[in-house]
Amino acid sequence: MENPRAGALQIRQVLLLFVLLRISQAGSESGHFSVSEEMQSGTIVGNLAKDLGMEVGELSSRAARVVSNDNKHHFQLNINTGDLLLSEALDREELCGFTETCVLHFQVLMKNPLQFLQIEVEVRDINDHSPVFLEKEMLLEIPENSPVGAVFLLESAEDLDVGINALKSYKISRNSHFHIKMRVNPDNRKYPELVLDKALDYEEQSELSFILTAVDGGSPPRSGTASVRVVVVDINDNSPEFEQPFYEVKIPENSVLGSLVVTVSAWDLDSGKNGEIAYTFSHASEDIRKTFEINQESGEVSLMASLDFETIESYSIIIQATDGGGLFGKSTIRIQVMDVNDNTPEVTISSITTPIPENSPETVVMVFSIRDKDSGDNGRMICAIPDDLPFVLKSSVENYYTLETEGKLDRESRAEYNITITVTDLGTPRLKTQHNITVLVSDVNDNAPAFTQTSYTLFVRENNSPALHIGGVSATDRDAGANAQVTYSLLPPQDPHLPLASLVSINADNGQLFALRALDYEALQALEFRVGATDRGSPALSSQALVRVLVLDANDNSPFVLYPLQNGSAPCTELVPRAAEPGYLVSKVVAVDGDSGQNAWLSYQLLKATEPGLFGVWAHNGEVRTARLLSERDAAKHRLLVLVKDNGEPPLSASVTLHVLLVDGFSQPYLPLPEAAAEPAQADPLTVYLVIALASVSSLFLFSVLAFIAVRLCRRGRAASLGGCSVPEGHFPGHLVDVGGTGTLSQSYQYEVCLMGGSGTSEFKFLKPVISNLPPLSTEREESHTFPNGFGFN
Repeated sequence: MENPRAGALQIRQVLLLFVLLRISQAGSESGHFSVSEEMQSGTIVGNLAKDLGMEVGELSSRAARVVSNDNKHHFQLNINTGDLLLSEALDREELCGFTETCVLHFQVLMKNPLQFLQIEVEVRDINDHSPVFLEKEMLLEIPENSPVGAVFLLESAEDLDVGINALKSYKISRNSHFHIKMRVNPDNRKYPELVLDKALDYEEQSELSFILTAVDGGSPPRSGTASVRVVVVDINDNSPEFEQPFYEVKIPENSVLGSLVVTVSAWDLDSGKNGEIAYTFSHASEDIRKTFEINQESGEVSLMASLDFETIESYSIIIQATDGGGLFGKSTIRIQVMDVNDNTPEVTISSITTPIPENSPETVVMVFSIRDKDSGDNGRMICAIPDDLPFVLKSSVENYYTLETEGKLDRESRAEYNITITVTDLGTPRLKTQHNITVLVSDVNDNAPAFTQTSYTLFVRENNSPALHIGGVSATDRDAGANAQVTYSLLPPQDPHLPLASLVSINADNGQLFALRALDYEALQALEFRVGATDRGSPALSSQALVRVLVLDANDNSPFVLYPLQNGSAPCTELVPRAAEPGYLVSKVVAVDGDSGQNAWLSYQLLKATEPGLFGVWAHNGEVRTARLLSERDAAKHRLLVLVKDNGEPPLSASVTLHVLLVDGFSQPYLPLPEAAAEPAQADPLTVYLVIALASVSSLFLFSVLAFIAVRLCRRGRAASLGGCSVPEGHFPGHLVDVGGTGTLSQSYQYEVCLMGGSGTSEFKFLKPVISNLPPLSTEREESHTFPNGFGFN
């Protein structure tokens, strides 16, 4: 499992290096400036726009800014003028130490498009430091037998300046025995040597003193002095000699304090005090004296302070072995500090953009740089993010990276991403740094509201109270904020004649529906309309749903009696022959109910009769039939009260009165009216006038009509139907016939009109059903029922 991962990692590193090289070649430019150290803050270093051949306005429009790897901002950029200014006074010695060429590197980051400008500023040295001797008084013990031309080492001076301003020469005050000669050691440090010009004589002069002066090359030159005291020592003619003239040592930077670095060794042919050797550092800087220590007796050099390869990579130390007579030998130690992987990579963020709008194409989320203070493989780094995120790292110039979206993001799928940027070096052991950022995805109105159902069916019982809550619709929006706030509305109906706004209203905030007025099932059985849900995004998105409101029937209509009519000037009288058999059809009560369902199921009941037991009413069809044989003792006139009741809750009813006249035959020219109708007839003046007119003018016509009726009855034989009246052909109006299975009429009936002599009124008599004369009936029930006050016959 490890080998494939290692191979994939190497491939990714090679690809990353390739992209880095390509981008660094195509996306960066460089500029070079110079400035003297110790210049005041705000000093103009140069004009960046002019140096790079850019327009001044381009720096402002592209939001140019100065960035650096070490987060030290020595410079600032005036984007209005293009001038590069000092943010603080620069001390070249502090920034670069003894490095002769001091160059500060930083970058100018510009956006739209993303571009890095590599800027180099050389800090020029000024002669602001004088040479300084670490020891203000030097003591030399020189044997008197030292030959002319002998050379004696003196402590060197240090000058923090470099180049022409660095230490240039040494000189001594006037004397007759010595002159100064300057030497340069391997690390380019200049040190003085005292050369004997004239033999010394202990007996003549045992001690000499003079002033040593170090002069730099600045203008004007600076100098430093030290006192040199020479003590003439009696004869010691052998100097110490080292085993090696040059020692080279490599030591890891993480070496333990006190550990042995190297042991130097020298010998002296003299004996006694002149053969005793003491080891010391010669011409050692303050850093060397703080970092290393030498045992004067054994020559062991040990570590006294921590090493840091990133600060100092090597040390050059001159070891002096001095015998008891003052003679000495010298050797050089070069200590090479070996780098270890002791610095973790660092991540510096230049810019970050969050939140990121969803549905945006590839977007730069963050610009950052990485660095590792180590060197070699310890300083080489790889940068990565988790593979399961829709983001990608792109390498830029000099360890700069951009974190970009790989494609469009969807806030509804994921609104927040926690991204861990892992930077790992290639040292042993590997060190890594992880930087976590949170990227938020802002919402875009890309989701329309969605109803919980495509259609809603609501039920409301008729005769409801106004503003009754009948139900509601609900829609949700996957967006957030104002993009998810839904407003409900009624859409214009497809039927322009439907007064939807006066029937139903909707709460715009929660989608609750209300009936604005009482609904009537008989006028409107169902209401169908569409509602819309619109969010508050820009642009707003919407969706629709179908709402079907079904009006439930209530038992609010009493049965209506079609026959016999109750609004005539006189009730209708049914004629029954005394010879009728039991079950003889006397009449049929015909009624309808404007309701539906069981509210329109009608039943019939005989509430009151002149002679109980003589007549009966069938409960389901309203037929009035004789219950037994008629006899001569039965009264001639009968009054029947029939109750018609529906099956609603509570049930509603209507009553109708039937008048039945028992006759021996149908030959009587005059049929007297029932007593119950006498008073209404007398009370009606029109009826009286008609009776008088008919009696006086049309007597002959009435007898002719009766004769014609008698002939018709004879032809029918002994049929069970009633006679004595002419039967005009016709049919019952279709809109009064219940064929929906909810009323009591399952077929149409034929009726006859009989004009009774001397009455001036007409009677409506049921005879028998006739099927063939009816026109086809519609299968749909009309929503409104109109009951006429009379009937028309063809």
